[in-house]
Amino acid sequence: MTTFNLDEYVYEALRAGASGFLLKDAPPTQLLGGIRTVATGAALLDPEVTRQLVGRFAARIRPSEGETDLPLTPRELEVLRLIAEGLSNSEIAASLVISHETVKTFVSRILTKLGLRDRVQAVVYAYRRGLVT
Repeated sequence: MTTFNLDEYVYEALRAGASGFLLKDAPPTQLLGGIRTVATGAALLDPEVTRQLVGRFAARIRPSEGETDLPLTPRELEVLRLIAEGLSNSEIAASLVISHETVKTFVSRILTKLGLRDRVQAVVYAYRRGLVT
């Protein structure tokens, strides 16, 4: 947790092995949720930090040729795009009018189908394949 939303702090924290990065001004519920998320072995970045990091790399990332076929259903693809936009599971649930548990199931399926470790890899995957801009 930090007060500063600076790239070098994020990079250094991730290089040091951090699984989460939240800003100090995050609401208490988000902080507690972040702690719980990381405790389960998942990764978590503050949505604003995610947007900034992805924005910095998006211009350098090009979709891979021949990788247009995705093993995802249309709904899973929709969830992946929302993940890449930095939405939390709760925000995705509200946006799609589905339960939080259903979102968790979709996220799990997406990670499994694409062979990804966590949400951060899912964001990179989505940007590399041009699923979001």
